[in-house]
Amino acid sequence: MTKKEYIITGIGIIVGLIAGYLYYAEIGCVSGTCAITSKPINSTLYGGLMGGLLFNLFVSTKKKKEKL
Repeated sequence: MTKKEYIITGIGIIVGLIAGYLYYAEIGCVSGTCAITSKPINSTLYGGLMGGLLFNLFVSTKKKKEKL
């Protein structure tokens, strides 16, 4: 991976972490039975993972041609 690809994925992780925490703070799970949204650390880490994966979709990689 190039430096640009790492930066794009890193930005996605940061955006996801913020979004995950905001989801916990604004919506969350009052009863505590929700696996992801019952604790702020779970929601934040899950958001970071999803943000990194989402932004990684926008990274273009060059494919090497196969020699026959």
